[in-house]
Amino acid sequence: MKNITIITFCLFVANVSLAQKMMTRTGEIKFEASMPAFEEIAGKNTTVSAILDESTGDLAALALIKAFKFKAPLMEEHFNENYMESNKIPKANFNGKIINFDASKITSKKTDYDLEGDLTIHGVTKKIKTKIALVSNSGKITATTNLIVKAKDYAIEIPSLVKSKIAEDIKVGINLMLEAK
Repeated sequence: MKNITIITFCLFVANVSLAQKMMTRTGEIKFEASMPAFEEIAGKNTTVSAILDESTGDLAALALIKAFKFKAPLMEEHFNENYMESNKIPKANFNGKIINFDASKITSKKTDYDLEGDLTIHGVTKKIKTKIALVSNSGKITATTNLIVKAKDYAIEIPSLVKSKIAEDIKVGINLMLEAK
């Protein structure tokens, strides 16, 4: 019985070490929805959690909506209460896969991959496809991507009074510094 326990433990440790997970809790998402000649509409969240399974290329990320910060406190309040309803829908997330991911091919030179998955914002999930750039440095992987989202695609209502002041195409930039955990 003792030998079975030792063998089981060794297999578990070997499995964990082979299935390397890279993660962060300090990822960054920036978005910008400004229109020319109007006040800047931009938010930044530096507490994004993400995990990358190096054996499969699976990538998952989670952002708390209330963690987005703005230059103007009133804009932050409107973002949370009127647009994102963060008390009701507190998070956004992504679950997807880096296509043809091969951890051994990531170097200090930027390598672009296709990224596909489900992006959930404001309780609405949509399939997305975009590019993701990966760079390896000192045992860490930096993953960056940019995408465009539309508020209407995620059931985010913009009042007609301010509709002309907010860009229809919202630019989103994501930067993750992933390390082994």
